[in-house]
Amino acid sequence: MQSLFKPTLFSPPARCRLALSVLVIAALAACKAAPLAEKPQTPPPAAAIPIPIPSPVPVASSEDEHSQKFAHWIDAFKTTARAAGIGKATLNSALDTVRFLPRVIELDRAQPEFTRNVWDYLDSAVSSLRVSRGQEKLAQLRPQLDAVAARYGVPTEVLVAIWGVESNFGTHVGDVSAIDALATLGFEGRREEWARGQLLAALKILQSGDIAREQMVGSWAGAMGQTQFLPSAFLAYAVDADGDGKRDIWGSVPDVMASTANFLVQSGWQAGQPWGTEVRLPTGFDYTHADAAVRRSTEAWATEGVQTADGAPLPALADSAILLPAGARGPAFVVGPNFRTILRYNNATSYALAVTLLAQRLANGPAVRAPWPRDMQALTRSQMVALQTALNAQGFSTGTPDGIAGPATQRGVRQYQSSLGLPADGYPTLDLLQRLP
Repeated sequence: MQSLFKPTLFSPPARCRLALSVLVIAALAACKAAPLAEKPQTPPPAAAIPIPIPSPVPVASSEDEHSQKFAHWIDAFKTTARAAGIGKATLNSALDTVRFLPRVIELDRAQPEFTRNVWDYLDSAVSSLRVSRGQEKLAQLRPQLDAVAARYGVPTEVLVAIWGVESNFGTHVGDVSAIDALATLGFEGRREEWARGQLLAALKILQSGDIAREQMVGSWAGAMGQTQFLPSAFLAYAVDADGDGKRDIWGSVPDVMASTANFLVQSGWQAGQPWGTEVRLPTGFDYTHADAAVRRSTEAWATEGVQTADGAPLPALADSAILLPAGARGPAFVVGPNFRTILRYNNATSYALAVTLLAQRLANGPAVRAPWPRDMQALTRSQMVALQTALNAQGFSTGTPDGIAGPATQRGVRQYQSSLGLPADGYPTLDLLQRLP
């Protein structure tokens, strides 16, 4: 399952995972450019207003010309790859049959108008069906999974949760050729440098013999295998755990689990430490403290009146933050370093919550106790741009309006909420947009 937002290492720069985030894959269309229309024989009416038409792919006067340009790009890339140590046999097997995939460009350029609320995402990612299937996998594979967990210090349930969120436990790994997808993205040019780097990494994987070209499949963005590694992440973190001489994140569950655990450990996972827990905030809590940049020990949060949702002691975390994924009206969590490590897998709060809450359920822990504010409507991308623009005009800086509620937008929203005497949780809502002139 693709994450709702853009990821950091496992999807194109904002991935993935959002994304990752947070973070979601379509079938390929036929690779055929539309012929250019002939010029009209009569001029348009004087009152007609010309509408600019974007050109998402390189302009070509014919299908043949487009194919030639793509072939020339591939030839130039081969020269670069040879200089980087890729052998002729690998280049020929990988690139002689490479295809340009128009659908990849469409998906890369698509900017969904509507966003999903976090509770809608979690309803799917942490559904009762996914919990039950995950527990079945745990029962079936417990010896293998526990061995990986013991080696790396990452709980079995966390590894299985990532597996479940990323590919529904290996059942949806994608069917797009990674070579074709990355070559298409590189040729298109919007993110050529990134795509060229990932394509070169993919060739190194082929040259190492870990996987055959026809089996190197994944998402339209080049993320591969049962836990969706980009080629560069594969080179850095993939592990041959079953001892067959190959790092097979497509077909070997031991390799999948060990590679995922290795990534987490290399990214800062702290063995024996919980990710966090759901909490209750005291009356009068200063919502400006519910910010990822405000970090305190859970002991310090307790002195402010923060309590766990079930009345148990707060987990011992020296460097934790209060998270309000749906603003002041929704559930609250205290999260520590391991939660932030999962964000390095996919930099989307919804994704990290899905993984941690699914892991909690797989370990027979509770679901979220506090209700989500399901009556709230998610802002569309254009509404978010309108909110950012209006806040900027009123002196509450959100940076360049882009339709994404990042840290700058949250700061501007907090300032505006404070000016109205509202809880300054930084959460953008339709009500706030309607209040602005």
